[in-house]
Amino acid sequence: MIDPKMLDDMAKKLANSVPAGVRELQQDLEKNFHATLQSTFNKLDLVTREEFEVQSALLARTRAKLDALQNQVEHLEQQLKEDQSNSL
Repeated sequence: MIDPKMLDDMAKKLANSVPAGVRELQQDLEKNFHATLQSTFNKLDLVTREEFEVQSALLARTRAKLDALQNQVEHLEQQLKEDQSNSL
């Protein structure tokens, strides 16, 4: 979920960027911008930074385990080849 404070800040920045004559409508614009941004971000199916970091750490651990297993398989294959060569 997107941080509501971040949405408020973005909505304020957008409202402040309109010409001075329109600023009388600033509160209404902020509310509309906030609702529009919230709706848009909800449609994007975003993940939080924390969720991303958790998945990145999980992927790194999985990659390390995969590399270790690959090395182990290569070592065992080499041993098997050496054993087969010695028995001939």
